[in-house]
Amino acid sequence: MISAQNITLSFGERVLFKDVNIKFVPGNCYGVIGANGAGKSTFLKILSGEISADKGDIITPPNSRIAVLRQDQFAFDEYPVLHTVIMGYKKLYDIMMEKDAIYQKEDFSEEDGIRAAELEGEFAEMNGWEAESEAGRLLAGLGLDTEFHDKHMKELESNQKVRVLLAQALFGSPDILLLDEPTNNLDLESIAWLEEFLYNFENTVIVVSHDRHFLNRICTHIADVDFGKITMYVGNYDFWYMSSQLALRQMRDDKKRREDKIAELKEFIQRFSSNAAKSKQATSRKKLIDKLTIDDIKPSSRRFPFVKFEPERECGKKILEIRNLTITVEEEARVKDFSLSVQPGDKIAFIGPYHQAKTRLFDILAGTAEPERGEIEWGTTISTAYFPKDNTSYFESDLDLVSWLRQFSNIEEEAVVRGFLGRMLFSGDEALKKVKVLSGGEKVRCMLSMMMQSGANFLIFDEPTNHLDLESITALNNGLIDFKEPVMFTSHDHQFVDTVANRIIEFTPGGIIDRRMRLDDYMSDEKVRLLRDELYHGHGSVVI
Repeated sequence: MISAQNITLSFGERVLFKDVNIKFVPGNCYGVIGANGAGKSTFLKILSGEISADKGDIITPPNSRIAVLRQDQFAFDEYPVLHTVIMGYKKLYDIMMEKDAIYQKEDFSEEDGIRAAELEGEFAEMNGWEAESEAGRLLAGLGLDTEFHDKHMKELESNQKVRVLLAQALFGSPDILLLDEPTNNLDLESIAWLEEFLYNFENTVIVVSHDRHFLNRICTHIADVDFGKITMYVGNYDFWYMSSQLALRQMRDDKKRREDKIAELKEFIQRFSSNAAKSKQATSRKKLIDKLTIDDIKPSSRRFPFVKFEPERECGKKILEIRNLTITVEEEARVKDFSLSVQPGDKIAFIGPYHQAKTRLFDILAGTAEPERGEIEWGTTISTAYFPKDNTSYFESDLDLVSWLRQFSNIEEEAVVRGFLGRMLFSGDEALKKVKVLSGGEKVRCMLSMMMQSGANFLIFDEPTNHLDLESITALNNGLIDFKEPVMFTSHDHQFVDTVANRIIEFTPGGIIDRRMRLDDYMSDEKVRLLRDELYHGHGSVVI
């Protein structure tokens, strides 16, 4: 167990937390959510002891071990990968190193023998003889096989280092596990493995994540950081979102009788409890939900941007034809002879490891890059809007937000533009901010505003969920579900992909897979699984 008592923290005049009291108990997984800048990561640092609060205490039982997902990718550059993982359990690692150093002495004394025997006893009690095999299993689950074990961390790529640091945090069954965005840089298989690991983890887990599918799969509670407070809710992210929105609608509906409100909320709790009974964490979660009362469900003060794409005209029958396209990245042909016919209503998610190739494809389709080989043919009725992964060039001017958006809109009246920006959470004087000082999340909302103003009937998105908080991701998700025309996109957000896409295209080392199905169906399809295994681990080079 770990608890925060009367935690207060300020940065200058800004109060981040004020008199926060909250308890996290073993056997539960807590998802920490909140708007960008609300203090989620800072709160984890307070819990871990990395930073100190201005006032208050963090209470943990004696001898309990806290493990943290480290963010410094260079801290272990001089260590082998396997050792780096085991260092997650510092006491065990120190014993292992001291023991090995004694055995390597040329003048091995009687005192050395006594000390070695003591260390051997402690080592065995801490399950030290299983340390290397446990570390190997964690690395394998995260996509790093035995060829990486003896490499030094400095030899690894950035995304591989992140996986090793995650394995380090998971190593040795810590009493309290603190994870800040653990799914970043993980592929779908590694995320699924991590979900399964955390399902079976018996101690306390506290995690910050913008991945709603991940939060839904692992969380028994949601800790909502808002206005300097942290409020605890039973259930996963979807339950928090749906129940808080239901309570908010009822609070606004003064005409509705209280008895009707209670009946509707009770029915909601019962329905969710029934669904929870079918989940992996069935027993514990259902018991928690069954204990809920009507007063436990409260409206959220969180604000959601308004995202709706309205095309000026429908697409015709001929939309897009790609013929024999070759995409070269860093002088290597990552995609060869790629052909694609886009049909009305297609919402295509591109997945797979070749992120630069996908970005290059989207740049070619948007007209900002030329293909090395192949043909692109658009239908005559098609107009496009593009969300690039790197939007830096859009925000290098001294324009304010109102003037910036006017560049991409036919709207002349400032009041109308400001009203639109208000619905995108730029209200009041925020609409007059200079665009070059906007945060990453604010720039994404500006790009979405630009695309909504375009009236395009073909939308292209390259990782649009990066930098967005959960509320903005949810709004964009719903906006694309409602959009009836074709969409192409990439995203690491599982729920976003599964609920928007009806067609999956995967770039693999051995070729391309193209299937008309949702992501969850794609990942569970046995024929697709066998094909993916061949294309990732076989020696052929085919296009499917």
